[in-house]
Amino acid sequence: MGHEHDHPEFSELSEMDARVRALETLLIERGLVERAALDAVVERYEHEVGPHNGAQVVARAWTDPDYRAWLLEDADAAIASLGHVGRQGEHMVVVENNPERHHVVVCTLCSCYPWPVLGLPPVWYKSPAYRSKVVIDPRGVLADFGVTLPDDTQIKVWDSTAEVRYLVLPMRPEGTEDLSLEELAALVNRDSMIGTGLASPPPPSPHKSTAESPA
Repeated sequence: MGHEHDHPEFSELSEMDARVRALETLLIERGLVERAALDAVVERYEHEVGPHNGAQVVARAWTDPDYRAWLLEDADAAIASLGHVGRQGEHMVVVENNPERHHVVVCTLCSCYPWPVLGLPPVWYKSPAYRSKVVIDPRGVLADFGVTLPDDTQIKVWDSTAEVRYLVLPMRPEGTEDLSLEELAALVNRDSMIGTGLASPPPPSPHKSTAESPA
């Protein structure tokens, strides 16, 4: 009597993963790339590059007016001064949110993205649905992400290209005056630097005063 065996889903590669694996194997076999070099690239983008870099930039701009002015005037130099350089970020422009204007970033042609400060682009950023709708109905897209802005707040959409990449400087949350740079950076998320989200509010203080119990 035969037995059927269930194979776990993770044992099968998707069509795209299979193509990538085949291409990688072919390039290595032909001596065009080294496996160690590919592993190094993956390691860098998984551990050294990502939204935590952009969060450091934002936190610094929130606390240092001179750095903020430099960032808005020459983002390339200001970001590089913190050690965040690399491919996909040769020319950066930083746009600042305020109560009157909210900025959102998209790449309508493909998926141009500032990798050195945000890491790899999320799947939705590359989707045709986001790339088309955010230009036509940015307020509706923000609502899809759970962001509701006042009716009088203007929304401006920036289209990234191979030459220019954008980073949104989100508004600093209220009640964060006493937070350190590290604590401020923890409030900055990836979506807030794309414009589809807002910086997180500070966590409640653990040192809350309590009323004295009657004697």
